[in-house]
Amino acid sequence: ILGTMVKTEAVRLYAKGVMMGYRRSKVKQYSHTSLLQIEGVTSKQDADFYLGKKVAYVYKAKTKKRGSMFRCMWGKVTQPHGQSGVVRA
Repeated sequence: ILGTMVKTEAVRLYAKGVMMGYRRSKVKQYSHTSLLQIEGVTSKQDADFYLGKKVAYVYKAKTKKRGSMFRCMWGKVTQPHGQSGVVRA
């Protein structure tokens, strides 16, 4: 049936997450590595799917740059952090 268009719901191609902090030890903090909790990821096996995927930290700034108030920093998921589904990026 060529003439009919079937309406489908939009598919979300991203997963939301929360930045929990930085990788750290008792004394030192490694600010080049962030710890992220991705929505719906609760185990190390779930986190393995996201290894190598890009992440974007989108935030709102006070001043406009290139016509937008929003800024974006990009990174990449490198490895899981512990057993609870938190990843390092």
